[in-house]
Amino acid sequence: MLSYDRFGEGKCNDQAREAIRLTFHDAVGRSHALKSSGAFEGGGADGSIIWFANVELADPANDGLEDIVLALKDVADNHNVSYGDIIQFAGAVGLSNCPGSPRLAFYAGRPDPVAPSPSGLIPSPTDSADVLLARMSDAGFTAEETVALLAAHSVARQKTIDPSVPNMPLDSTPEVFDTQFYTEMLLKGTCYPGRGRSAAEVKSPLKSTMRLASDAAVAQHASTAGTWRALADNPGAMQTAFREAMQKLATQGHTNLTDCSSVIPTAAPAMRPPAARPSANTQ
Repeated sequence: MLSYDRFGEGKCNDQAREAIRLTFHDAVGRSHALKSSGAFEGGGADGSIIWFANVELADPANDGLEDIVLALKDVADNHNVSYGDIIQFAGAVGLSNCPGSPRLAFYAGRPDPVAPSPSGLIPSPTDSADVLLARMSDAGFTAEETVALLAAHSVARQKTIDPSVPNMPLDSTPEVFDTQFYTEMLLKGTCYPGRGRSAAEVKSPLKSTMRLASDAAVAQHASTAGTWRALADNPGAMQTAFREAMQKLATQGHTNLTDCSSVIPTAAPAMRPPAARPSANTQ
C-alpha cells in the first residue's frame, strides 16, 4: 500500500507532508489572467512538476520537493499511472496518515501535461495578504477557500526558510490535523525560533514553532480574519472547508475524471482536546 511503502508505515511524517505540499504546488500553477492574454494558462493539477521537473524544480518556490518528485515518478512509471493522478493520490493518502484529517476525494484520469507550469504562480511566504489573495483569485479560489487551504499548515514543517531550525513546525501539533494552527495564529508573536532573519517569517508566540509572514497577514486581513476565526472555533467546519477546497484544487483544469475516492483511507481521530481560542495576548 502506498501509505505503508512511501510514507513511513502510515505515519504523519516528512514524506506525507511533502506529498501534501506537492499537491498544491502542482495544482496552483494556473492563471486566468494568462489565459485572457492569450498565453498558456497552466494545466492545473496535471503532474507537470514531475514531467518537467528540470524546469519546475529550478524554481526556488519548489525547494524541498525534489525527493518526493523522484519517489512519485518511480511509482507512476512502474504502475502506468499519470503523474497528475499519482500526485493527488499520494497527497490524499499522505493526509490520511495524519490523525484528525478529513478523507479527501480522489479523481483519476488526468492526461499528461502539455508544458511546464508558467513561472511565478506559486504563492510565497513573503507575500502580503493582498498579493496572495490576488494570486489565488487568479487561480480560481475565493478568499474563504484560500483560508481553508491553509489548513495544510496544521501538519507542516519548514526546512528551507531558516536552516538553523530545520523541521520547525508551523504549529504545536504537527502530527495532528487540527485547528491549533488557526488558533495559535491569533496569539501575539513574541520570538523567533531561530535566527529570525528571513522576510518569510514573523515573530511566533512559541519558541518551538515558526510563523510564516503570509499566514500572519492573511489571518489579520479584513477580508479573511472572520473566516480565520470561524475555522479556529470549529474543527468540523475546518475539515469540511479544507476537503471541499482541496477537491477543487485537485480537479483544476480537468473534466471527465473518474471518482476513485473509495481507495483513500480514513484517518484516525485526533486524540486530543479541540484547540481553544486564546483569551489574552492576541494580535
